[in-house]
Amino acid sequence: MIRRAFKKFSAALLTVAVVPALALGAAHVTEGAKAQGAPVVRTESGPVRGVTRAGADRFLGLPYGAPPVRELRFAPPAAPKSWTGVREADRQSPACLQFEPTGIREEQATSEDCLYLDVYRPSRTSPGAKLPVMVWFHGGGHTQGTGVIYGGGTMAAKTGTLVISVNYRLGALGFLAHPALSAATPGGSGNYGRMDQLASLNWVRDNITRFGGDPDNVTIYGQSAGGSAVCDLLAMPSARGLFDKAIVQSSVCLADRTTLSAGEESGVGFARAVGCTDEANVVTCLRKAWPGTLIAHQADYRGSSKVGGALLPKSLKQAFEDGSWNAVPVMTGTTRSENRLTSTALAGITAQGYEDLVRETYGDRADRVLELYPLSGFKSPYDAITQVQTDAQRACPVQQTAQAMSAKTPVYRYEFNDPTSPTLYGFSIPGEDMSNAHSAELAYLFDFTLGEKPLTAQQERLSDQMMRYWGAFAHSGDPSVKGAPAWPAFDPGQRVMQLRTAGASKVVTTFAAEHHCDFWLA
Repeated sequence: MIRRAFKKFSAALLTVAVVPALALGAAHVTEGAKAQGAPVVRTESGPVRGVTRAGADRFLGLPYGAPPVRELRFAPPAAPKSWTGVREADRQSPACLQFEPTGIREEQATSEDCLYLDVYRPSRTSPGAKLPVMVWFHGGGHTQGTGVIYGGGTMAAKTGTLVISVNYRLGALGFLAHPALSAATPGGSGNYGRMDQLASLNWVRDNITRFGGDPDNVTIYGQSAGGSAVCDLLAMPSARGLFDKAIVQSSVCLADRTTLSAGEESGVGFARAVGCTDEANVVTCLRKAWPGTLIAHQADYRGSSKVGGALLPKSLKQAFEDGSWNAVPVMTGTTRSENRLTSTALAGITAQGYEDLVRETYGDRADRVLELYPLSGFKSPYDAITQVQTDAQRACPVQQTAQAMSAKTPVYRYEFNDPTSPTLYGFSIPGEDMSNAHSAELAYLFDFTLGEKPLTAQQERLSDQMMRYWGAFAHSGDPSVKGAPAWPAFDPGQRVMQLRTAGASKVVTTFAAEHHCDFWLA
C-alpha cells in the first residue's frame, strides 16, 4: 500500500488507538472446552482453538514472536512463551504501531505487542493434508498497515491452500539503523521488520504441518512494501529453503536499496531528535522512549530495509547478478495506473502545472514526455501526470525486472486492469478517476477490510479468477487454471496476463508499447 506523508500529524493523535503491550496474554487461554467441534491444533507453543466460518477454519492472533517491548524493542524477535491450556484463536491481534495514519481504519487497535499471524485453511483439513501454504506480507511503505485487514478465508476455501497473514514491526520500530543498535544486534540494525518476517517463516516451517500445510511448498507474497519484503527474502541467505515460490505485487525487485552505513548515519540524527543524546546509553534510551515520540520523528531517518549487515548482505539486484539469490519461480505485476494513489499530493494540478512538473522532472527529455503523454489523451492533468509516473517508476521497471529474471527462473507477469475498481478507504479524490490505482487488486484477492466499497457481481468474477490463478501458482508454480485463459510464462515475446472484469482477462504482448517502456528504459 501507499506511504503517505502527513506533515502536521500530531503525536497526541497517534496514541489514541494504542492497546497496552501484553494485552493478549494468559487471559486468552482457557482450560475447558469452549465450542463443540471447533478446530484445535497443537502448535509448538501450545494448543490453539480456531473458529469455522464460510468454509474455512480461522486461527487468529497466533504469536510467532515474543512481544517486542522493553529490552526486546530494537532487537531480533524472541520465541513466544508457551502455554498449557487451550489458547482461543478466535480474535485478531492489534496492528503494529502505525507511523503514518492511512494504513488502517480509525477504529483499528494498535500496539507494540503485535508479532502475531492469522492462519486460514479449508474447513475440515486433516493434519496430513499437505496443502500449499501462502504467506502474505502487507504493504504500507514500511510505516503503516497490518496483516489483520487481509482475511484469507475465501482464498483458502476456494483454492485448497493455507493462507497466512503476518504482522511485522513498522516505522522506526521495524527499520531504524544506528551504530549502537548494530553493535547490539546480530545481523545489524535497520531490519527488525525483516527479522520478524523471517521469524514468521520459521514458525511456518515448524508448525504448519499440524494445520495440514506442506512446509516444502510455501509461497511468499506481498504488495508494495510487502513486495519489497519478498524481494529481500529472495536475497537473504538465512531465508534459503523456507519458501519455494514468490509473488511480487507492485514492487520493483531489481532496484537499489539503502545501505546499512547510510541508515546508521541517519539513525544518529533520529536518536538525537528523540532525546537520546548520550552515546553510551543510546540503546537503553531508545528502548525506553515514548512511542509517540518515535512516531513524531518518523521523517528523521531513512526507512525500509538496510543492505550490508549479516542478515541482508546484498540487495536482490546484487545477489541476482552474482547468482547467490534464492532462485524460485516468480509471479510479478502492477496495476494499470499505480500512481493515481501514490501521487495524491498532486491532486488539483493544472495544465500549466503538469507541463512545469514534467520539465522540472525530466529535463532535456521533457519534450518527448509531453509528446508521448499529451493532455488531450487524458481525463485531467492529474490523470496525465500520474500515468507518466506510473510508467516511469513501476510499470516499466517491473517489466524490465521480469525480463531479466525470466532468463534464470520461470516468471509470470500480470497487469491488473479493471477501470471500475474501487480504491482504498479514504483515498477518493473528487472529480478524479481512482480506478486501477496502487493497491486496487487487494480487494480481489482477500476478504479485504480497507476497500472503499464492496465489489460488484462483475468484479467478483474477476476476484474468483484471480484467487484461482494465485492459488494455482501456489500449488504448482504455474498459475494456469482450468476454466480461465491459459497464462504463459513471460518470455522474449513479453506475454503479460491482463486481468480484466467479467471474464475478459487475456494475454497481451502490447504492455511495453502501451506504457512506452522503450522510452523509459532507454
